[in-house]
Amino acid sequence: MARPTSAARLRVGVARFTSCGGCQLTLAGLHEALLAVADRVDIVEFAEVLSPRSAGPYDLLLVEGSVSTPDQARRILELRRQARLLVTIGACATTGGIQALRNWSDGDAWRAAVYPQPEFIHALRTSTPISEHVTVDALLRGCPIDPGQLAELLTALLVGRRAQLLDATVCLECKARGTVCLISSEGAPCLGPVTKSGCGAICPAFGRACYGCFGPAQPANVAALRAQFVAQGRSDEEIGRLFAGFTANAPAFRLYARPPLAVLDQPPVRPEPAGRISHGFPGIAPLTNSGGDDARH
Repeated sequence: MARPTSAARLRVGVARFTSCGGCQLTLAGLHEALLAVADRVDIVEFAEVLSPRSAGPYDLLLVEGSVSTPDQARRILELRRQARLLVTIGACATTGGIQALRNWSDGDAWRAAVYPQPEFIHALRTSTPISEHVTVDALLRGCPIDPGQLAELLTALLVGRRAQLLDATVCLECKARGTVCLISSEGAPCLGPVTKSGCGAICPAFGRACYGCFGPAQPANVAALRAQFVAQGRSDEEIGRLFAGFTANAPAFRLYARPPLAVLDQPPVRPEPAGRISHGFPGIAPLTNSGGDDARH
């Protein structure tokens, strides 16, 4: 990853593609950590927070979300030309996100079932990570990203050093915080052995098996973990659904992911609305003046 070479204030931008916005909110929620570097950066583009907009150039551009439309595919190319450093943040930007489950299905059929006028929806057949379209200088995983990792990355860029980000699995984080292994103690279907660290093992700490939102570790022996699940008596369908989550499109998980049959099968026929539609709420008739004294508008 290239290092900033100027002592001038860095121009930072935040761009959003197809996503929920949670990773941007993580950035906005840094509060004191952002204030500590406020005299070193100018955030010139951050539509989630700021009214002023900027088309670049940027010393650092943080990109959230996957590429899911033709417009986005064109836009990311232009943003890459404007950015000296481009960092993807979150599961959507790094793997395609939960919306990448559509990569296993017939997108045209679903579009016709969901939207009254599907011809107005211009979407690509697949949802793909930013790295499949442009060169990415660094990435932060997670759904959402970890605020500590984000603060560390920003600090490292400002002082010109390599970011100190733990490169291990969630299992190591469980050991570090003294969390009892859910696989060995309860036989839980936990993806911790093959999932990249960074979350602090928060789910296992509360008794919830890891579901892989930080994506596969490098390397990840997914085949061995799948064999363990088979030995526990889990079906192929159940195991496939375990890997069909936020990072199902990551290569190491994609090989074993099997989305629910509701995603794979043809979608249901869109039912006709039961009543009139007002302001987008089905079944609620618009208020009209009936001529009475107490008619409401």
